[in-house]
Parts: sequence; C-alpha cells; structure tokens
Amino acid sequence: MSAAPPVVDRRHDLGLLLRSRTPVVAIETRDELRLLALLRDIGRARPPAEQVPLFRWSVTDGLQRLDVDLPPQPHAAAPAEVLKHVRAITRPGIYVLLDFHPYLDDPVNVRLMKDICLRFADVPRHLVLVSHRIDIPPELRPYAARFEMALPSDAERAAIVKRVAAEWAAANRGSPVRADDKAHDLLIRNLAGLSDADTERLARGAIFDDGAITRSDLPGVMQAKYELLNTGGVLQFEYDTRRFSEVGGLERLKRWLAERRVAFTGSAPGLDPPRGILLIGVQGCGKSLAAKATAGIFGIPLLRLDFGAIYNKYHGETERNLRESLRTADVMAPCVLWIDEIEKGVAGRGGETGTTQRVLATFLSWLAEKKTRVFVVATANDISALPPELVRKGRFDEIFFVDLPGPAVRAEIVRIHLEGRGQAAPADVVRAMAAATEGFSGAEIEQAIVSALYAAHAQQAPLSREHLLEAVRGTRPLSVVMAEHVAGLRRWAEGRTVPCG
Repeated sequence: MSAAPPVVDRRHDLGLLLRSRTPVVAIETRDELRLLALLRDIGRARPPAEQVPLFRWSVTDGLQRLDVDLPPQPHAAAPAEVLKHVRAITRPGIYVLLDFHPYLDDPVNVRLMKDICLRFADVPRHLVLVSHRIDIPPELRPYAARFEMALPSDAERAAIVKRVAAEWAAANRGSPVRADDKAHDLLIRNLAGLSDADTERLARGAIFDDGAITRSDLPGVMQAKYELLNTGGVLQFEYDTRRFSEVGGLERLKRWLAERRVAFTGSAPGLDPPRGILLIGVQGCGKSLAAKATAGIFGIPLLRLDFGAIYNKYHGETERNLRESLRTADVMAPCVLWIDEIEKGVAGRGGETGTTQRVLATFLSWLAEKKTRVFVVATANDISALPPELVRKGRFDEIFFVDLPGPAVRAEIVRIHLEGRGQAAPADVVRAMAAATEGFSGAEIEQAIVSALYAAHAQQAPLSREHLLEAVRGTRPLSVVMAEHVAGLRRWAEGRTVPCG
C-alpha cells in the first residue's frame, strides 16, 4: 500500500500562512521529510502563475532547489553566505533552513534575516526555519509566526500499520501478519502522538519481530515511545509496577481504584474517567508502592515526574520543562503519572517563590483542563508545605491518608516480605512479628527482615524467629523518633482525608 497522503488541513493551513505574507515561519518538528513533502504539495497545488521556487538549505549540503531537479550549491553552505544570497535574490521564493537554530545567536545572521523581512513587500522571500526547537530572537519576532505540524490521525496510523504489515507479508512469501484485533486497536491507539516516521518505525519493530501483533508487543512500543518523547529527562519510565496483592493493607484505596478501573479504561459509557488522587501520610507506609500498584491494577504504563529536576536557573525554562513533561504524559495516555513528594516542587524555594507559584499555576491548570486519560497519583510527606490551592476539594478526586499499619496489616506485610524472599512464614512467627512491630511503618518492617536475613547469613544459620525479633529490637521507628511530627500529621488528616485502611 502506498504512503498515507497528507491531511488536507495541514496543507491548507501551512499554505494559508505562506500566503499571509509572513516572512519567517518557525516549525518545530523532527519529521523533516514529511514537512518537505508537504511544502512540495503546496507548491504543486498553486496555479502556475503563483508557483514560486522551493529551496532546502543545510550546513552540510548548502542550498538546493527542490521543485526542480538541481544539485546542491555548496558555495552557499555557510549560514551568513546563504542569507546574503537570499537577500540579493530579486525573485520570490521559499527557503527552508534546516537546523538553523544554533546560528540565530549570531547578530550578523539576525541582521541579514531582518533585512530580508524588511524588504518582503518588494520581494516576498519566505524563510522557513525547521528544527527540534527554535527560539526566535526578539528582533525577528514581529515578522515571524509559528506553525505546528499535525500528528497522524487514527486513520493515518491505521494506514501506516497496514502498510508495514503488507511489507512484512511481501517479504515473507505472502504470509499474512497474525493479529489479535484488540491488540491491533491498542497498538494504533498507543502510537498516538508520534510523527509519521516514528509511528512507522515503532510499528515495524512490533510487526517484523515475529510477524504478529499481540498484547506482548505493547509494553515495548510504549517504552520506545517514551524514549522518543522524553528528551528533557524530567520524566522517568517506571518498569517496576506492582500488583496490589504485593501491597499490605490500603483496602479502602484498593476498592476505590477497582471501582474506577472500568471507567478509566473507557469501557463504562456515561462515567467520567477518574483524574487522580493525593496520598498523604507517614513516611515508609506504602505511598510510593501504591502509586506503582495503581499502574498495575489499571494495566497501563507508569511515568514518574521529578519535580526537583524541572527547576532551571534561566527565566521561563522551569515552566517550559513542566509543560513539556505534562505534554509528554498526555501523549503517553493512557498512563499513570506519579508525582512523588509533590510538596518539594510546589512549596516555596527561597528566592524562587515567583517561579514556584508559576509552576503551581501551570500544574493546576493542566490538572483542571486535561482531557486525556492520565491518572495522577501525587504523594506528600510534609503537609505543612502543601499550598492550600493544591489540597482544596476538586483538585483531586480524593485525598487519602496512609497511616501506620495496624496489627492485621503488619502481619500481612511480614508475610509478603518473608515469602517474597523465599522464606517460610509460619503463623506463630508472623503473629510475633506483628505484635513486636507496633508503631513500625511497612518500610521499617521490611528493613528489619532484611537485617535479620543478613544476621542469619553471617551466622550460617537458617532465618529464625529470634533473628527477626532481635532485628526489631534494634530498630527505633519513625513514630518514636519523630513522635510529635507523626501525631501532628494524624491530627491534620482527621476530617480532611479518607483513611486508606
């Protein structure tokens, strides 16, 4: 099957922008070939009397005319030389400058471009800047406009997958690609947000691996998609999602999520998909584990947003980092976005109070307006640092409080960690550990078991009840070390939050 044709609206919108007599057009895209094909289509669609030459420039090849078959002109390879050449031309033309962004810091280049803009009324020469990121200098902003390349639609992605499947069949003596209908639909949906070239690359990776489209292809596709999108390094793709059977306690939270799973996946018409939850509680009691288990119960990828990493010393860059991270999460939907220790990103940071307020406003606006299936799980330890705007009703679907585990939950945690390390969990040992660890968090119980295993190994003896109890006696839990803080946290949560247990 031939390549999917460009969407008419893309050609119309870009053609309209070029006819609006805007001298500089900035296009941030990695799909250069698709854009050049689009510009060729625009040129061919014009009446003969309105057609203008189309040129492509790169620092490696120089200037080359594209609407007719002519070789590159290497003498115009230097940025200043090509701009002087364009300025001297007395005929209209469209000049596509690829990866010109590093040269926009040179005042000579900026002045040459401004000269071309100022003389646009006499000779309309368009400068189309194409790169992954373009910062227009202030001198050129009055003469510039931005154009955003539309990404492939559902129908276009389906056509790309169909074309790749046909290529595989042709290469394998006509054998058709084996496809699970549900997995095929999920693959098309999960490829959303990528360029044509990246969509084709990921589809080819899924199909050419084994000649089939199955659910087993989807995690690899999502991981590759994340790596393509997360250029800033602020988001992390978490591979270690959990099942709720691996989480002790939190029964009310488990029921709450289970009741909303169908609505989130879109299988319950008439129900709004849940937006997210805020987990507040004592350190080490399972908030982070609950975030991982949420992705597990929904069966979707987990992204972790490091709020500390978005801060940048340059004005405006912090908010830009956050917007790009949230945009990546939107494109990765459906997914769980885990924001760990959110108070560290939205609380005052000394002299950065203004930046912090803008970050908070950006996040809250996105949270209120988002239409994508991104389920937010935000966790917090220090409620005194949380701004009132974040914890008021309506920001999250629910605010849960994760308290220290009770006796039954401590017994469950002991059993999970013993069996998870290949150890027996006799009922009498589990009961003894549950009784001895009153005031312990789940993380502290786990560390006591780890310490007991080290002690048993050092003695070259099997793990025993005595090893476990001795490790507990050697631990001072946070509820003792920071008793006032834990008590204050519990008082704040009463009446304001829903208990997880």
